[in-house]
Parts: sequence; structure tokens; C-alpha cells
Amino acid sequence: MSGRFLYSPMVLAPALLMLSACAGGNFRPVSDVPVRIGPAYMVRGVAYVPAAAPGYDALGSASWYGSESGNRTANGEKFRPGWITAAHTTLPLPTYVEVTALDTGRRIIVRVNDRGPFAGGGRIIDLSRGAAEQLGIRAQGHAPVRVRRVEPAEKDRKRLREGKPAASLPPLAPQELQRLRLRLSADKR
Repeated sequence: MSGRFLYSPMVLAPALLMLSACAGGNFRPVSDVPVRIGPAYMVRGVAYVPAAAPGYDALGSASWYGSESGNRTANGEKFRPGWITAAHTTLPLPTYVEVTALDTGRRIIVRVNDRGPFAGGGRIIDLSRGAAEQLGIRAQGHAPVRVRRVEPAEKDRKRLREGKPAASLPPLAPQELQRLRLRLSADKR
């Protein structure tokens, strides 16, 4: 054999699979199926019960996150801070939501693929850095928002699964924006 090693496919294949897992190759592919609701869980003494929520429409606060680049999201995908994604405590994964900044009326479609926020304070969604930038709230850190479950066109779903923003939405009409602001103020009392 004169010092040469011969590697058969039976030896190389498992070794390559192990190396790809170490390199982060074991993330779930970005896909809309299967939709996962998941079991109830507790974080910091608070119980969360994920459930199908076709009529979800809530007012509260949004924040953003982005330092977890490369970590696994709750549905197994790789977290990419520049993508238009979000974390929610109970919506099925993935779910698509329309997020409206109540300060400006700006609206975007976001793909929910992670769990959170768990810090309280009226936060109902954590946006990725990319989503916060697109919505125009990154500099603020927190912003009042409306989060509403939607069923976007397949073209928009595909764009979001590829890390690109969905088609632009027109800003919310001023009278509707004012109605939501008043409702949020009343909810806080």
C-alpha cells in the first residue's frame, strides 16, 4: 500500500455527514410545511399555549433582535437577522402576519418562525433586525404595533422564504391609524 490511504464511499459518506452537521448543516430547510403548533410551555413562570389563530389581531409593542445570528429558531430553521422574520409566543410556526407601525402607519408582511418575546411589558412580537429596518422601527428599539394574521399570495410567501421582503403595502389610512392608537391607549388603562 506504500503509505497511501484508500477511502471507500462507505467510509467517506458518514464522515461527510458528520462534518456537515458540525458546520450547521442540520437546520430544517425553510418551508411552510409542516405547520407546527407545538405543546404548551413555560418561560419564567408564565405558561404559553400555542394554538391555531386564524383571526389573530392584536395591539401592543414590538421590539427587535439580531445578535442570535446562526442560532436555531423554534421551528428548526437557521436564524438570519437580515431576513423579514419574527418571534411570537403562541402562533403556529410558520405563520404570516401583517405588522403595522402605529407611529407611522407603515405596514409589512412578516414570516413568524420563532418563539418570543418573553420580556413582558406589552410586547407581542419580536422582529428580526431586517423586519425592524423594513418597518422603520430599528432606531427606536420598541414601537407600538398592530399584528394581524394574514394569508399572503404565494409570490410573497416565496420571497419571504428566500429572505426577501414581500411586496410593499400602502400605509394605513390616517383615520384607521387613529382608531387603532385610541384602542391601544384604552387597552393600556
